[in-house]
Amino acid sequence: MSIAGIDSESLRLMARVLTLHYIEGKLQSEVATELGLSSAKVNRLIKRGRELGMVHITINSPFQPLFELERKLSMRWDLRYCSVVAAVTGNAETTLNQVGKQAGEMLVDSIRDGDTIAISGGKALGAVIDNLSVDRAYDVNVAPMTGGVQGQHYTDVNHIATRLADKLGGRATLIHAPLHADTPAERDLLMSVRAVRDVMDVSRKAAVAVVGIGSVVGPNATYYVAQPLPESERIKLVERGVRGEFLGHLINGDGSLAKTELNSRLVALPPQEAMSIPIRIGVASGEEKVGPIMAALNGGYINALVVDDHTAETVLESEVRVA
Repeated sequence: MSIAGIDSESLRLMARVLTLHYIEGKLQSEVATELGLSSAKVNRLIKRGRELGMVHITINSPFQPLFELERKLSMRWDLRYCSVVAAVTGNAETTLNQVGKQAGEMLVDSIRDGDTIAISGGKALGAVIDNLSVDRAYDVNVAPMTGGVQGQHYTDVNHIATRLADKLGGRATLIHAPLHADTPAERDLLMSVRAVRDVMDVSRKAAVAVVGIGSVVGPNATYYVAQPLPESERIKLVERGVRGEFLGHLINGDGSLAKTELNSRLVALPPQEAMSIPIRIGVASGEEKVGPIMAALNGGYINALVVDDHTAETVLESEVRVA
């Protein structure tokens, strides 16, 4: 829209109204009184001035770069919620704790009494609970979406569920089955056990999910803690397009499930079924999580994300290169 064709007196009045309202901070009613105009006319002049491009608002804040990353991520993957926190350079643990704290705030903002919260295990979920603070008790149920991992007590899904329920003042539903069965047939048998099936039914009907996103490359790849594999097999998975792990499932860069026997031995809610949960918060931090985050986003498995700014920037840059 152009100012061409608008007489100078009208433009002058419009500019005066905009100055009084935006620069001097006066209410529209105060502007109307000062200039002897109706409140309706002041409102119209302000609206017209904005349409003509006469108003430019600049906010100087150290958080603006973070908000811009949130905006870009949300627009690219149609996220319901997104929160980016500042990374602490050279300190991955502190950064993860900051991400966990923000994820905890997003979780609390998303729940109501009577809700079920579905969770995965892992370090990211541990960071959420370590840094979670609430000002009242919540009548919620916390349920696992996967089986447990032997020998990983602190990050095991049952331990995570119990701790989160304790922090929130709610209760936990526990699962008594391993994440990885020895064979697909054993997996089918475990999934048919009523006690296991009931836990999956509870988590499937959750209002909110909070999930870690696992890496499959590098010395600290979290997937192989639960499922040890020789280096040669790890390389083959990556060569076939595997980029991350979600609810124990290996996923390709485009978000599709990897075609591997490993996925057929999982005692876990399938990612496609987890997508019925209205709010699905992914929590991740670190360069090794870039590929897994992109895979989870591309698959639509999460619709909310909490991440540090360095990782967020790399995700967006990698997306541009892929495109």
